[in-house]
Amino acid sequence: MERATADYMGMLATVINALALENALERAGADTRVQSAIPMPTVCEPYVRPRAVSHIQKGRIVIFAAGTGNPFFTTDTAAALRAVEMGCDAFFKATQVDGVYSADPKTTPDATRYERLTYTDVLTRDLKVMDATAISLAREQGLPVVVFSLHEPGGLAAVLAGTGRHTLITEGDAHG
Repeated sequence: MERATADYMGMLATVINALALENALERAGADTRVQSAIPMPTVCEPYVRPRAVSHIQKGRIVIFAAGTGNPFFTTDTAAALRAVEMGCDAFFKATQVDGVYSADPKTTPDATRYERLTYTDVLTRDLKVMDATAISLAREQGLPVVVFSLHEPGGLAAVLAGTGRHTLITEGDAHG
């Protein structure tokens, strides 16, 4: 399949996932909005930064969908971009494993797990945690990246509390 078409299909899938997450959060009592980089006004709001900021200031959860709205940009890059635009303190990336490793720990049992890395470490070691554009944007903006397992029950809450397993990517000394 042509790459651009495949990327647009992926963006549409993120809208479906965002709507499902919105529904779950609303059922739990959270005031939530989905904003899409691809306009689809009958389904969700278009991404408009001032509107997103207004929702957040009103205590609403804003879910960003459809990446950047452009093919050839990953969801990692879109997430880093939105985190920077919204003035977030950090970018939390849920993955299949509990941090960043020297190689895929599912296929390389002796892969080294890192507690802390610099953005430059990730780029120069070609670690596959996220694409180079996302890491470079985080580095340019001084946005810390916290990588943790999507599959650990209560994992995000534990990481936010400072007790969960994760890898921290920032500028400065790494202790990997």
